[in-house]
Amino acid sequence: MRKTLYLKFLLAYFIFGFFGFVVVATFVSSMTMEQLKREKAEALYREATLIANTYAADLYNNETSLDTVKKQLDALDTYLSANLWIINPSGRMILDSRAPIDVENETVIEGFDPTVTENSYYTIGYFFDSFTQEQLSVFAPIASYYKVRGYVVIHYPLSNIAASSNSLLNISYLMLIILFLLSLIILIFFTEMVYLPLRRITEATEQYASGNMHYEFQIDSEDEIGYLGATLSYMASEIARSEDDQKKFVANVSHDFRSPLTSIKGYLEAMLDGTVPPELYEKYLTIVLNETERLTKLTNSLLTLNNLNTKGMLLDKSVFDINKVIRNTAAAFEGTCKSKTIGIELILTGDELYVNADIGKIQQVLYNLLDNAIKFSHSDSIIKIETTEKHNKIFVSIKDRGIGIPKEDLKLIWDRFYKSDLSRGKDKKGTGLGLSITKEIIHAHGEHINVISTEGVGTEFIFSLPVAEDENED
Repeated sequence: MRKTLYLKFLLAYFIFGFFGFVVVATFVSSMTMEQLKREKAEALYREATLIANTYAADLYNNETSLDTVKKQLDALDTYLSANLWIINPSGRMILDSRAPIDVENETVIEGFDPTVTENSYYTIGYFFDSFTQEQLSVFAPIASYYKVRGYVVIHYPLSNIAASSNSLLNISYLMLIILFLLSLIILIFFTEMVYLPLRRITEATEQYASGNMHYEFQIDSEDEIGYLGATLSYMASEIARSEDDQKKFVANVSHDFRSPLTSIKGYLEAMLDGTVPPELYEKYLTIVLNETERLTKLTNSLLTLNNLNTKGMLLDKSVFDINKVIRNTAAAFEGTCKSKTIGIELILTGDELYVNADIGKIQQVLYNLLDNAIKFSHSDSIIKIETTEKHNKIFVSIKDRGIGIPKEDLKLIWDRFYKSDLSRGKDKKGTGLGLSITKEIIHAHGEHINVISTEGVGTEFIFSLPVAEDENED
């Protein structure tokens, strides 16, 4: 398309111009000539009829003289630029506007036949070989006492009509040239608004096809072409982002798998080659066991995240008491909280607060958020879990007084495998997938989760759930 579309359009443009000139030179020329012939014949016939009914009729009725009629014909000859005759039915010339009156030397038109016009009132030709150039000859009978006494014949050179026709054709040619030049505007518009944007789009698609998804282009237009370009650019950016995410994902997975595997391999090799004495086997096997648990947790998280993405998060919704689920989840961390001397304060609305959601996945959300809060809280601190009801929504807040999240990291914490620099020291067993899974679960419920955090002060996560319509369901 890039190599032929513009040439095709140019070819169509010049074909249009060529056939335009052909039409003007043939059909328009012929039609103009015929129209001028008819118009001139009609005008001359009116004049001939008028002469036949006045001057010529008076001449045959002996009411005027040849000299008087001759003067009138001479004046009309000058006015009409035509040769006027009065002839008898036998072809004998009575008067000729371009010849003096000569009674003694009569001129006879050999073979004169008034029916030569057939059903018309004019004829075109040399008028019985009387002229060397073609003439438009108009007949008008001279009647007296209900009898045709003669004819008024007006001859007009066909070359004059052809000259008028050529003048009109020259105007037509000029208008065609102007139209052809004005149509260049269409070509310019096509070039600027269609061809050049399409060429940029084609170049972009070639770049994308070759794998360069970061190629950037812009179409400054708000029509369909601009929309196509914007859509293509957006598609490429999304593919590029997806590829970058995939590369990052593979790199993170490789890194998180390689570290525990390296540790496991190192300890086992040390035990086999005798570097580690038998009395320390239990210590290092415990480390190996912890590393395998870390790998198991990472694998399970990856499987969970993959299922959420591929299956479109299939939810098994039911009505349950969110306060009860929060109490049970908090109780599961009792041992961890005691070891770190961390307290959990529950500020729950009412004894029971029913929501309509997937209880298993909401338990996972609460577990992930509470696990993070405990992990990044200082010793002898309090974690608050609060539920409130507003506008048919239940809002759950989990607030700690830990290390906090830097402002520049707030938008990145939902990315897979992401860990802020502050959290890396305390999150040695974390996979960096917990918050990604949490966000996917909340969004699958059609709800939102937000984070408020100040570095060195603490972090608060707040998510919403729909209130159950029938709170009596269990």
